[in-house]
Amino acid sequence: MRPRPAPDLAVAGEGTSPLQVRDADRVRTLTLARPEALNAFDEALYDALTVALHEASADPTVAVVLLTGQGRAFSAGTDLVEMAERVTNPDFVPGEHGFIGLIDALAGFDKPLVLAINGLGLGIGTTVIGFADLAFMADDARLKCPFTSLGVAPEAASSYLLPRLVGRQNAAWVLLSSEWISAAEAHEMGLVWRLCPAEELLTVATEHATRLARLPISSLRAVKRTMVEPLARQIAEARERENQCFAELMGGPANSEALAAFAEGRPADFTALPDGA
Repeated sequence: MRPRPAPDLAVAGEGTSPLQVRDADRVRTLTLARPEALNAFDEALYDALTVALHEASADPTVAVVLLTGQGRAFSAGTDLVEMAERVTNPDFVPGEHGFIGLIDALAGFDKPLVLAINGLGLGIGTTVIGFADLAFMADDARLKCPFTSLGVAPEAASSYLLPRLVGRQNAAWVLLSSEWISAAEAHEMGLVWRLCPAEELLTVATEHATRLARLPISSLRAVKRTMVEPLARQIAEARERENQCFAELMGGPANSEALAAFAEGRPADFTALPDGA
């Protein structure tokens, strides 16, 4: 049985929102909607997705959340223009929830979370997989954890969750190399569950989400709780280590060179940094 057609997209909040929300058959589809920025996360998008996850958790009519992106990217990670402003502008005003709030919401989300990775996924566009229950990926999509190329540390408990998903050596390559991971590689190492032709991705992911959503929400929650609760302490400890390293490195020599290179449209050159940087 195929899911009945979803209603028209309803934009969360008033005015232009970086997140689109639609409900059908007890599945809430959240679509990252900054295609002009490859769905990179600025403070507004961090806040919008955080609020949407909290609302979906509390809504008794929602059984499953499906997260995807608009345009040719799933998410290009943190908005580097805004990251540079955060580093250089002492008057920068962060959002209400920000990155930390979003990871709190993902770690605490108590219903099935399904991903439909429709295109490029960098940074949080890859590490969010650690919090997903099922991840579908377009066969022409690519993933990257660019932390070392930005002179920073891992995020979102990926230093703990990725080795659990794909094994230590695969995780080490993904986190250390800052190189692209093809859809075929992601599937082979177990980072994603299913590959789909791009034009079929959302249909296939929605069909699976809808099959789950027909089941009792209380049971879905119980299954998820029994799977993730034993990991909560290790996830929290990994996040604390990562956040400390990230804070130490952000604005440092390597991160400053990376952001300057991005702004100037050139490759970063880390060879002239001070020893140990």
